[in-house]
Amino acid sequence: MASASEQFEQLGSKVDEAKRNVEAAAAENKERLSARVDEARKSADEGAAKVKASAQETSEAAKGRVSDIQQKWSDHVADVRQRVADRKAQTDAHLAEREAEWAEQYALDAVDLAAAAIEEAEYAVLDAALARQEADELMGAA
Repeated sequence: MASASEQFEQLGSKVDEAKRNVEAAAAENKERLSARVDEARKSADEGAAKVKASAQETSEAAKGRVSDIQQKWSDHVADVRQRVADRKAQTDAHLAEREAEWAEQYALDAVDLAAAAIEEAEYAVLDAALARQEADELMGAA
């Protein structure tokens, strides 16, 4: 299993890949964009499954906090996925416009949340490194 700092380093490549995908999507037709959306959803689902599996391996003290966050995130994702499915069934132009505006705002909010999560991850990785150093010092003094 990769260390926290190694996993944090991997975030950069994930962000770079996502950026390339978003930039490429701007020039794609509806069919290709739809396929890219499906690919992104599958990737997000796989990522969520990995996080869930990883959380099952965490310590009991952390497990409750992680489990609560995961459940809230899973509920949120399910709500958004239902809204997307409902949107795809719409034929009313005004409703479609409102849903497009909602989707755009949701995307902005998701990016803000991801940025905050990265900052929290940075804090957690640095704090874990400090906690390890402090524990090692105490073990050496014992």
